[in-house]
Parts: sequence; structure tokens; C-alpha cells
Amino acid sequence: MAQIRVGILGATGTVGQRFIAMLEEHPQFVVTALAASDRSQGRAYGEACTWRLPGDIPTPVRSLVVQAPRPPLDCDLVFSSLPADVAGETETAFARAGFAVVSNSSAHRLDESVPLLIPEVNPEHLALLDGCGAGGGKRGFIVTNPNCSTVMLALALAPLAARFGVEAVAATTLQAVSGAGYPGVPSLDITDNVIPYIANEEEKIERETLKILGRLNGDRIAPAPFPVSAQCHRVNVVDGHMAAVRVKLARPAGLAELREAFAGFAGEPQRLGLHTAPAYPILVRDEPDRPQPRLDRDAGRGMSLTVGRIAADRVLGHRFVVLSHNTIRGAAGAAILNAELLVARGYLPGAGS
Repeated sequence: MAQIRVGILGATGTVGQRFIAMLEEHPQFVVTALAASDRSQGRAYGEACTWRLPGDIPTPVRSLVVQAPRPPLDCDLVFSSLPADVAGETETAFARAGFAVVSNSSAHRLDESVPLLIPEVNPEHLALLDGCGAGGGKRGFIVTNPNCSTVMLALALAPLAARFGVEAVAATTLQAVSGAGYPGVPSLDITDNVIPYIANEEEKIERETLKILGRLNGDRIAPAPFPVSAQCHRVNVVDGHMAAVRVKLARPAGLAELREAFAGFAGEPQRLGLHTAPAYPILVRDEPDRPQPRLDRDAGRGMSLTVGRIAADRVLGHRFVVLSHNTIRGAAGAAILNAELLVARGYLPGAGS
């Protein structure tokens, strides 16, 4: 199988390192270009990067010279983990230069012409690319994955929306420190503490969830018609975001029906057998004290959500707790799965599914 050459923008950061680790020995993608900030440019990646993940830097990328994050790069597809304040202009430049851009940044998520994609939930939104020449070699495009907590919430809500309908959602998140990047939150702030504020996070969850669960209407997405309320907290956990969710359904449903909806959910990545897709997008735990970040964040190689504490709620009707690995399913893994779906749908030339 021919491999697609990929570049990584923000390659030395937390999510950039996840991209590199997850792409090692990938059957469809091979890393051929790395880009990062000024202080890393012109140096071999093995020298420029302080590796924060278990194990060593994968051998194939150690000698790649870190370049500036601007076109051209020696690749066909660009994975972006750039900070939002520089990602907008940079990703647009790559798309205009003919590159496919699969982004983890928030800069373009709410653009009308850009799919905000969870492959199990809204693959039909890729039709937004049909008018831009995607797959035909005419010009580049941008596809984004959601905020790390939005992935968790929208994916958990998808089977409920499909089977019962959703009328209202309230979510309280407990988010790991790795979501703040490196060095992230100062140790004296987070130790023995919970910080009840993450800048712009609540707005992202509330708006992005409605776009993902919205309907494709011609060349734009009509947002889902129900309200979403989010409150976000940073907690002293390394990896693994959790949310306590309350949901009002459009029709009555028993707890066993909710459990069945979660456990039986699958989407196009599972039907296609995409490399990064977990066999089960949502795993259900029945123990009263699960899920827990330390025990459940690596489920499905970090790509499965874990749902537990399914119960009746006196305010909105139903509630549950959901956990996701924030730098895998919530970031690098989400983008890689998006790219795999782009290949399977014919938007990326050069490799088969």
C-alpha cells in the first residue's frame, strides 16, 4: 500500500508528540516533515524536542530537521497542533497552497465551510468539502476535530440523539492538566486544588457540540436545536478528561435502553475497519465507582470513551459520567482518524482503505 506523506505543525508540543507516537508504523501515513516554533527550527527533531511520552522518540523522525510552519513542506497532508492564535493564518496558507490540512486547533472549527468531524457521528459533514475541489488536486482544504471535551460529550450524546432525541444537556467537566499543554498549569496552583475556570472552554463545548450534532443543509450545517450548558474545571490528573452529564431526552427511556444505546453504538470507522478506530467507540462500566482516569483512559488504545453511573436524574431525567483520553481521542487520535476517513472517502489520493 502506498503511503501518504504527512507533515506535523507544532511537532514538539504535547499533541505534536502524540501525533508522532501514533503515526509510527502507521499503514497509510508516513511522517516526512516536521515544523515548530523559531527556537526549534534548523535542528534535528531528536535534538530540538524534549520528549515527554513514555519510551524514546521514534527512530524515523529523530533526524528530520524541524522547519518553519509555512508552506511548502515535503508532504501531501498536514496535521496541525498549532496554538489557536497562529493556527488560523498558517492553516489557511497551507490550504491555499494545495495541502490537505487536518487540524486539532480551534481556529477554523466554526467556519461554515469547514467540517468539524467525529467520524462515528457526522461523516456526512464531509460533503462541505465537495465544492472546494477536495480529492481532485485543485486546491487544499481544512478539516478539524473538536475540542478535547467536546469530542467526549458529542460522541456520548450521539447514540442518545439518534435513538431518543435530545432536548437539553448540562455537563460539568473535570479536565486533566495535559490539556493545558506543557508546562501547563503551575504545580503550586493545581496541587491540592481544583481550578473552576479554563479560558474559552465552556463556549467551545457549547457551540461545537451543536455543530457536530447538527444537520447538513446544502452547503452549511444547521446546528442541533437543543441547549447545551457546560462548566469546566481543571483537576490534578495527568491524562483523562471526565464529564458528569445530565440530559433531557425527547421521549421516555429506561436505564437499560440508555445502556444498550451506548454499548451498541458504532459508526463508519468501525464498519470500514479504519486503523485507529476502536472496536467499540463507547464502553459501559456498571461498577458504581467507574469510570476513573487512571483505570479507564487507555481503553481502546485511548480511542474509546468509557461511560458509567447511568442513572435517573430528578432535574433533567437522565445522567451519566463519561471519560476520554484527552490527548488521544481528544486530540491527535481524533485527527488521525479523521484523515483515515478522508482516505476512505477519496478526499486524499495515494492510499487505499
